[in-house]
Amino acid sequence: MADFEILFNSITNKLSSENENVEAGKMMSSPGITYKGKVFSFYYNDKMVFRLGREFDIEKTGVSEFELLNPFKNKPPMKDWFVVSGMYQSKWEMLALQALNKMQIKLDASK
Repeated sequence: MADFEILFNSITNKLSSENENVEAGKMMSSPGITYKGKVFSFYYNDKMVFRLGREFDIEKTGVSEFELLNPFKNKPPMKDWFVVSGMYQSKWEMLALQALNKMQIKLDASK
């Protein structure tokens, strides 16, 4: 198992142990992290992907190189999802927490 995947699993375990509504899941056949069954982050090709919202300014976190998730050949990128390489592995946990917070606000507000 690659070091990046070990880090992803560690983040998943930490978040799920701290919140009963967080658990491991899947996103497009990749390991993911869910809140109440909704994916807010996943791991793919030594990168972590975070659902942070289109208004999120990721560069303020110190991440200057990123991509928007673009899994479809004939559709534009998904502007709510940021793909962050292992180069920024020290930021992954913080970004996962921010993505979790966004998902909590979104789902808990819709009650």
